[in-house]
Amino acid sequence: MREVKRSSLLVVLFLIVGILAYGGMALAQTSKAALSNEDCVKCHTGPPADIASAGGKHKNVACSDCHVGHPPAVKKPIPQCTQCHTGKPHYELKGCLSCHKNPHTPLKITFGGNVTDPCLTCHTQQIAQLRDNKSKHTALYCSTCHSVHGKVPQCTQCHKPHAADMGAGECKKCHKAHMPKTVTYASDIPSKDCGACHRKAFEVLTTSTAKHKTFACAFCHQAKHKMVPQCQDCHGVPHPAGIMAKFPKCSECHNIAHDLNRFTAAAEKKEAPKEIKKKK
Repeated sequence: MREVKRSSLLVVLFLIVGILAYGGMALAQTSKAALSNEDCVKCHTGPPADIASAGGKHKNVACSDCHVGHPPAVKKPIPQCTQCHTGKPHYELKGCLSCHKNPHTPLKITFGGNVTDPCLTCHTQQIAQLRDNKSKHTALYCSTCHSVHGKVPQCTQCHKPHAADMGAGECKKCHKAHMPKTVTYASDIPSKDCGACHRKAFEVLTTSTAKHKTFACAFCHQAKHKMVPQCQDCHGVPHPAGIMAKFPKCSECHNIAHDLNRFTAAAEKKEAPKEIKKKK
């Protein structure tokens, strides 16, 4: 009789355990389906606050869109970035958290000291300019200048301006950071900016009495650095054929373009080789 009672009791206990287990699973499933951001924030106050302040597109998803479950029902509640971010070369990089330290503020990006390769998956135009136009900048890491993502440093962070009255913003009038030795400029660039490097030519031009004094440097040296125009580009053939045959170079009479019509200087320049020969 006692054995029967004991067996009946064991059966009842198994039934109770089974009912509780099934009920717990059902409750867990119900809770999983019913969880909202408001439920998560009751325990996890930090991440929702981060997303609200700097979540970027992560603001458009619910907590449960990334965290598909909660322990103990789910052993690994932290998702991989590739769960959502696929289809671009940048997303194939390993170690997302090395730059995106906090996935709840994904656009707050920080770099180590020697970072280049991850940048190249997005910034292809910049690396092409650096490699096609060799300069000292080509040998630098991207993070050498861009220590924070999106930061565009001032040129004067490393380079001294050509003249004391030149501000940092003026560098970009002539230089592109990723191809700095390819110097180009607009037609309205002030001559004083050119004079910061070409001081002698600028001083000679500004003290000249010829009409060239009235033109900006960029009027003759158009659009490209070191472009030296031919006199005939503006003046055509100004003299009869006989004179042009005798003096084929304009400088033989007119001196240099920055100091025209100093015929004495032109004559001295022409005679200089003869004097040198006599001294020899």
